[in-house]
Amino acid sequence: MTAQEYNQCVDKYADGLYRFILHNMKDEEESKDVVQDAFEKMWLKHKHVNAEKSKSYLFTTGYHAMLDRIKKKNRSAPMQESNYNMHYHTEQYSDASEVIKNAADKLPDVQKSVLMLRDYEGYSYEEIADITNLTTSQVKVYIYRARVFLKEYLVSVNTVI
Repeated sequence: MTAQEYNQCVDKYADGLYRFILHNMKDEEESKDVVQDAFEKMWLKHKHVNAEKSKSYLFTTGYHAMLDRIKKKNRSAPMQESNYNMHYHTEQYSDASEVIKNAADKLPDVQKSVLMLRDYEGYSYEEIADITNLTTSQVKVYIYRARVFLKEYLVSVNTVI
């Protein structure tokens, strides 16, 4: 990959990678750091990266960097006090996109990631398998399970009320 191809890659894929990471991490600064790390890693290996596969390389690198940061954050996160007397919530939703976003947040990380790569970024099952180091069958199962969960969650009376 040449410097010009690298710059074109930055122009083409930086926003998409950032949206994907931000949707999963929910922290703008951390997401920016992950994207920057992914592009830095690609630059360090730009001579060995095929320009035609740069998008896949970026999303794979970004995905793994995101998982590493999440794991590190979970290991070092301080425990927060919980209000054990609160047995229910009174939050009501009037915005459908907010309900869908909250439903997606309830998915396990792997299911959420593969669903985002498929439905929001438009990757094929094979590309998602390459990015996440899963088999194509596992990707299909995770996407299916995520969609079933979302369907059940969104049709639930408690969600609508």
